[in-house]
Amino acid sequence: MAASSDASILIAQHGNTLCSLLPDKANRHGLITGATGTGKTITLQTMAEGFSRIGVPVFMADVKGDLTGISQKGIAQPKLTKIIQERGLTEPAFQPFPTTLWDVFGEQGHPVRATVSDLGPLLLSRMLNLNETQAGVLQLVFKIADDDGLLLLDMKDLRAMCQDVGDNASQYTTEYGNISAASIGAIQRGLMQIESQGGEKFFGEPMLNIADFMQTDSAGQGMVNILAADKLMNAPRLYATFLLWMLSELFETLPEVGDLDRPKMVFFFDEAHLLFNDAPKVLIERIELVVRLVRSKGVGVYFVTQNPLDIPDSVLAQLGNRVQHALRAFTPRDQKAVKSAAETMRANPGLDIGSAITELAVGEALVSFLDDKGRPSVTERAFVIPPSSQIGPITPEQRKTLMSESLVAGVYEKAIDRDSAFEAIKGRMQARQPATASQPGLGTVQAPNGASPGDSPPPAAPQRGVLDSIGDMLNGGSRRTRASVGEQMIKSAASSIGREVGRQIIRGVLGGIFGGSRR
Repeated sequence: MAASSDASILIAQHGNTLCSLLPDKANRHGLITGATGTGKTITLQTMAEGFSRIGVPVFMADVKGDLTGISQKGIAQPKLTKIIQERGLTEPAFQPFPTTLWDVFGEQGHPVRATVSDLGPLLLSRMLNLNETQAGVLQLVFKIADDDGLLLLDMKDLRAMCQDVGDNASQYTTEYGNISAASIGAIQRGLMQIESQGGEKFFGEPMLNIADFMQTDSAGQGMVNILAADKLMNAPRLYATFLLWMLSELFETLPEVGDLDRPKMVFFFDEAHLLFNDAPKVLIERIELVVRLVRSKGVGVYFVTQNPLDIPDSVLAQLGNRVQHALRAFTPRDQKAVKSAAETMRANPGLDIGSAITELAVGEALVSFLDDKGRPSVTERAFVIPPSSQIGPITPEQRKTLMSESLVAGVYEKAIDRDSAFEAIKGRMQARQPATASQPGLGTVQAPNGASPGDSPPPAAPQRGVLDSIGDMLNGGSRRTRASVGEQMIKSAASSIGREVGRQIIRGVLGGIFGGSRR
């Protein structure tokens, strides 16, 4: 591989052989693979630094919690110095890089939120692990909300909408088709599971403005956006859905720019196998389409995974820049992975790629980047350049300082709960309640038209008004994420809701692919 130019990003080196990534080819996407402990994280950090230096913002998920060191200046530790000398590498010019920390749970970084409507039924079905029938019912729930002009912003909105559709399924059958109570129940159970994993914190407002990822500092260096994903990995479907949503947001938000001299942003998708595990064919097709088209928006996508077989062939074919760390051929599947990796990299007459993959040391890799004509370069065996920033995590005090001095400090911390589907459905139910007399110990119930309940004779037997009053007491007059017992009684007895044409709620996720427009 030819020596790097001033504009290229040096990633690996072996003697006089320099493996450099050309910025104008960086949006052709890439793949970083290798077994656990072979050096993928260091490669990821080195590449992120290279992009930041030339003014390209970066997003990456910190799965193991040790990428935050990129925000601090590195030091020449004895172990690092020894490795540099043994491998004949140049000691890096130690420096920190501008960093913004994010966290879905709002604990280790700025909160990241999306509305239910923006996420859409396709990705929600994936997150909730719904089958085809259940996913179809969820599509109907979204369609009915659209037709009724109801905003689906957070989880309680979707819960209320599902409950309302289930209670009035017979009223919707003619216009929308059959709505199975079992499918509604499966959706509600899935929502409860996501809620138990803390996923409800992801839904709501203010929603992430993708432009906040695409910042540079005063020196022109690209912002390195790091998502704390160590806790998020306990909910792998939420993790994969969240990253895919962000990728699709980039796709829809950014204009067509064609081929640039450098990407507008680079997106690293760590633990990429979680995205494709058990994914339905329709979702894989959408991912393939987004990856193929997002290049024209100036975005480079780099998948990071342990095994190249984790990536479907249709997606793998679009990843031109490759860094292959060591693989272990302990099982037949491992052997197949080694063979597959060797066959998909450009041959080098002086290198047995198949054998080298199993012999690579930690921090050593087989590298093949696209050349100036867009062709894969001859595969070289080289050592990844050490990062200029700190290797390893930062301290809690350093994290707190980063967050307080961030460009988005205070923007996302406070959640906004505006009126949406939950409030609208609850209000309509209350408006339909008949006027009832006061009951001993329950207080006075005000009739919807403002008349005193005492104007009408009390019913001889307990009627809906009594149950409604009990429900109101159980609910405590406050708004909750889960429907209270009283609300369940109200919703279960509700008659069909008259539907009138309202403005459509356009969901952002993959909307361009489905032919939709943004809100």
